[in-house]
Amino acid sequence: MAYNKDDDEDEMRDFYDFSTMEAARNPYISMLKKQITIRIDDLTIAYFKDLSVETGIKYQQLINLYLSDCARKKLKPNISWEE
Repeated sequence: MAYNKDDDEDEMRDFYDFSTMEAARNPYISMLKKQITIRIDDLTIAYFKDLSVETGIKYQQLINLYLSDCARKKLKPNISWEE
């Protein structure tokens, strides 16, 4: 008899009843990200919102990804005031 993947899936469905399972919240989620309030200028928000449309990634997530990348690479802002 040849192997049939569908037979295994049917047997598994009979064995496990996923319809009665309840979703469990990840207890570690609060350790992964922290909600903060920061002020960001309109031009910067517009940039990330436009990038969000292009990529299909939420703009808040893009900001987080960018900042995480900067932190991982230990980048420092180049700030200079010219007179």
